Amino acid sequence: MTDQTSVFAAVFVALFTAHHLADYPAQTDHQAAHKADRTLTGWIANQLHAASHTALTLLALIVLAVVLHTPLTIGGIVAGLAWVHLSHSFIDRRRAIAWWMDHTGQAGFRAAGGAAHVDLLCTNSVAGGAR
Repeated sequence: MTDQTSVFAAVFVALFTAHHLADYPAQTDHQAAHKADRTLTGWIANQLHAASHTALTLLALIVLAVVLHTPLTIGGIVAGLAWVHLSHSFIDRRRAIAWWMDHTGQAGFRAAGGAAHVDLLCTNSVAGGAR
């Protein structure tokens, strides 16, 4: 696979899949509940969750390189993995996102539960109603 558009599409699908695997089946209840806590336990939960993102992303990129012969560079992979780990470490601490929402007209959405509220609504509609 050498066409740039095909490579972009394949990498996008791999990263999207790895992201959702890390955020849902790979994330433990403990990580989800404590990754934003301002404690050592919270920091450890945050880093373990970010590490699952990094590991699953690496696995997805290895599959692309080996199975589909996608031309990936070591530098690109390292930069991508660093970005995935650091951005998830930062975002999942939630303070910067809370500040952003409060200062960009999204305070009401955040007060209503934010993305967790959206996840719950989507889960309930797929499952056939509230549980």
